[in-house]
Amino acid sequence: MTRSPAVPGGTLVLDSEGLAKAVLRDRTVTGWLALARADDLRVITSAATLVEVVHPRINRPALEWTLSRLVVEPVTEPTARHAAALLADAGLHGHKYAIDALLSATALAAPGPATILSSDPEDLTVLCGGRATVIKI
Repeated sequence: MTRSPAVPGGTLVLDSEGLAKAVLRDRTVTGWLALARADDLRVITSAATLVEVVHPRINRPALEWTLSRLVVEPVTEPTARHAAALLADAGLHGHKYAIDALLSATALAAPGPATILSSDPEDLTVLCGGRATVIKI
């Protein structure tokens, strides 16, 4: 009997703070990334998250290196529609929670289980409706 190829056992998702801390080589986030690699987890973020993270003082080479180590998922029409549905289900408005909703939709579309590293776990927990684990960093 041949062994099937290894497949990732889930997905680690970085919100803007998770990505920013990864760029800064924060110990906690670096530890999570090492665990993800050891467990063969996908590490992703939403393309919308880049809008929050990129600013004039960010270390661009460190950002580009960090991005090269993860998957930046595109914002597609189905993702946007899913995000809008998550907002409606949670009773939240897109004006304030649009990027969180896009990240949540991205996480929920990824191979599960999904774990999100976030500075704002309350909103993401509401948006994900318990279908993802949200860890405060």
